[in-house]
Amino acid sequence: MEWFKLAGFVICLLFLSESLTLPTNPQDADHLKTTQTFIQDNTEYITIVAFAQYVQEATFEEVEMFAKEMMALKDKCVADMALPECSGLPNDILQKSICAVEGLPQKYNFSHCCAKSDLERRGCFYLNKKADVGFLPPLPMADAEKKCQEYKQKKDLFLKKYLYEVARRNPFVFVTTLLSVATRFEDVAKTCCEEEDKASCFQTKASPVIKYLKENSAFEKTLCGASMRFGPRIITLINAAIIGQKFPKIEFKTLTSTVKHISSTDGGCCEGDAVGCIHTRSMAVNHICTNQDSISTKVKECCDKPILERGDCIVNLGRDEKPSDLSPREAKFTDSKDVCQHRDADQENFMIEFLYEYSRRHQDLSTPEILRIGEVYENLLDDCCKKENPSDCYSHAEEKFNETTEKSLKMVQHSCEQAQKLGKDGFKHECLIRFTRMAPQLSTEELTSLSQDTVKAFSVCCAQEEQFSCLDNSVDLVLGELCGVNQKRSINPAVENCCQSSFAFRRHCFYDLKSDEIYLPQSASQGLFTFHPDLCQATNEERQRRQERFLVDLVKLKPQHADVKLLSLFADFTHLVEQCCQAEGPEACFNEEGPKLEAKAQ
Repeated sequence: MEWFKLAGFVICLLFLSESLTLPTNPQDADHLKTTQTFIQDNTEYITIVAFAQYVQEATFEEVEMFAKEMMALKDKCVADMALPECSGLPNDILQKSICAVEGLPQKYNFSHCCAKSDLERRGCFYLNKKADVGFLPPLPMADAEKKCQEYKQKKDLFLKKYLYEVARRNPFVFVTTLLSVATRFEDVAKTCCEEEDKASCFQTKASPVIKYLKENSAFEKTLCGASMRFGPRIITLINAAIIGQKFPKIEFKTLTSTVKHISSTDGGCCEGDAVGCIHTRSMAVNHICTNQDSISTKVKECCDKPILERGDCIVNLGRDEKPSDLSPREAKFTDSKDVCQHRDADQENFMIEFLYEYSRRHQDLSTPEILRIGEVYENLLDDCCKKENPSDCYSHAEEKFNETTEKSLKMVQHSCEQAQKLGKDGFKHECLIRFTRMAPQLSTEELTSLSQDTVKAFSVCCAQEEQFSCLDNSVDLVLGELCGVNQKRSINPAVENCCQSSFAFRRHCFYDLKSDEIYLPQSASQGLFTFHPDLCQATNEERQRRQERFLVDLVKLKPQHADVKLLSLFADFTHLVEQCCQAEGPEACFNEEGPKLEAKAQ
């Protein structure tokens, strides 16, 4: 954590009591003090993250200038805490200060947010974030030697720029994740800049950092999107299922308090409340460590680590084994005569307990499948509890649970069989066509990214023993990317229906979804069949990316063509590139063959 040692400012701590419950025991007080110190030492970086996520188009110079202005505001507030600009919650102060930068709201089109206040303004800034960052320039790619020169000469500036570029391209990723990514990248730079082959070192050691960012980004965006569409209750149910599976020996009372702590972090983190996110997540980890005896013996190894490493450690812990005396099923949810009375007495905790009991008994299932079972059970009780003899009705619940899981299992098995049958390239092409047919409104880059993530999930999961849970969990994260986080994303009614109707069953919905019936393709090819000799100089990886983009754009242009026709044209395109790149005059070859391919596509 070497680069997180700067002298920060304390403005974000001045009004902490407005948003935090004051600690009641010495351990909590020590933890709060450590968290405050961390925020104090890193507020400049936290400010960069928040600003870059809220105003993604802003230049680094504008972000840096804003950070300096916030430092000046800190000095004023330390001198006189009674000043009006010093009162309020940290995120409100930050947003108010962003709005006060002369000309900025007009320049980047968020004046409408600045016209609002408090809760409404926070919501507006959140909804103004854009997940599709195609409007941003390509990520700056300096060579390794130049990177190391910048790192060694001005390490602080180099890391600020890195954090800025990552944050603006990942507007929904939690600040805690981005700070961890920056710390990891600082370690990579420190190591690789001492190596002779710096480029190879960066390529090797940066890969796990990118993987960490992608995995956390996918999960956090899925959580935030679920919260946006279905409200905070779904986050509580998701966390209950995850914790029940991971720690099956946990006491229910501890589970409910742990779920409450974890779920409370997600709202602020999703909104972009950077200081609140750090505090609530830190307190959630502290709660787990304080109650580790009733959660899992494995937690101790994480709680013994430095405070800022505990969270990732707990997330990456393997699952505990089920208690040896745990019955195959919890009969009180299906056999008791008083199920409806218990449900009506405390409906929220009733469902949390059901998911807890079911998840700890079914560690082989995915999180979405546990939630599907919960939804089936909830709908069943809604129906049964209206009947004259409810117990006769819900006594068959286990059969319905098994039917639901059997259907999900068959979907996964069939999908893996199809992927194996098509081969890696064939399956990748099918994914590109399928995603584009479903959501042609998305950018070409986003559609290729969704396809790549799907192919990767299948290649990893279909070969595993836990094929079902692995693939169902992984594909659900891809669908989280597709559905998006906020209302800035509007694709088409069919996709929106799958995203909105049920969080648990959205994979089933997408499984049956075909083409967008109302999509009107572009009338002109817009240069799709115009090829340039630079294709021949491209690396194999870049050429492959261009080929994937060609297939996506072809489907957008000719959605009425059958898959066989599209794949035939795609094969002609790859052959054309190979042929022309081997010719004496590639440009003349492209100029001659491109129009022929276009005519064939008609």
